[in-house]
Amino acid sequence: MTPRLSQPVGAYPRTRLRRNRRTPWLRRMVREHSLSVDDLIWPVFVIEGDNERAPISSMPDVYRLTIDHLVKDVSKAHDLGIPAIALFPYVNPSLKTPEAHEAFNPDNLVCRAIRAVKDKVPDIGIICDVALDPFNSDGHDGIVSDGVILNDQTIDVLCKQAIVQAQAGCDIIAPSDMMDGRVRHIRDALDGDGHQDVAIMSYAAKYASVFYGPFRDAVGSKGALKGDKKTYQMDPANTDEALREVALDIEEGADMVMVKPGLPYLDVVYRVKEAFNMPTFVYHISGEYAMIKAAGQNGWLDYDQAFMEVLLGFKRAGADGIITYTAIEAAERLQKQ
Repeated sequence: MTPRLSQPVGAYPRTRLRRNRRTPWLRRMVREHSLSVDDLIWPVFVIEGDNERAPISSMPDVYRLTIDHLVKDVSKAHDLGIPAIALFPYVNPSLKTPEAHEAFNPDNLVCRAIRAVKDKVPDIGIICDVALDPFNSDGHDGIVSDGVILNDQTIDVLCKQAIVQAQAGCDIIAPSDMMDGRVRHIRDALDGDGHQDVAIMSYAAKYASVFYGPFRDAVGSKGALKGDKKTYQMDPANTDEALREVALDIEEGADMVMVKPGLPYLDVVYRVKEAFNMPTFVYHISGEYAMIKAAGQNGWLDYDQAFMEVLLGFKRAGADGIITYTAIEAAERLQKQ
């Protein structure tokens, strides 16, 4: 950011900016931004079964976990100081329907996973995705009719989904569907069911991005997806529109807002934080993770340093927290510093 100074900042040789860089302790002392374990949210994928860690080919070192392994890994995350997880299901294809009925089954995979984690690791926060793509046989975030994603009918299902998640013990509902008006209706539904303390982290500026590909592999929606999501996710060319989306979600009751993806949209993160001064989060998404991981595995860059630099970049742009598949690795590195 260009300094807003009316006078020159100084001139060489009297001014030498390298003076403040010459030792590690001095660099730490004048550092403008920092990353801590409190900034990290770990996204996890859960599957049916027992004692299984299923690898995801497009996301090396990321796994779909059965609930028993999920609880063990979340316990490790908690021990490292990670404050929250974001939970995503891989739903059996036989349970997927055009109406996404399984999304609001109070005994579905997500709800059982919430209860299991809260039973064993009660002090970690659980953030639940509210969208229909894992449950929808069409692979879309909403109900589809004749190729059209239905806004208001989808909201009715999202409200039911949010309620069963809150009843199971979810702490933060995170609608990622991008339907108009869904935050207001979800807030009303939660309050009406006695869940006034359950927060909403809105995916307020979610772009129609190519970088979601590995995630869709992970939740099993890629093969089912018919068409694209450009009628409800945002156009990557727009930033003013992102501010309108965020403003509407805040007015409707969002407690926190999110920008997704991360790396190609740092300008949006910055603008959102500057405009609203709200708790602002960013999702370091699957495609971004996969690129860095692949480059590291091929020896093209230092993976550990690269992902830490990326996470710091999110903080510098204004993010208060980061959903990242590198959360465990980042927490372990921060612990050693």
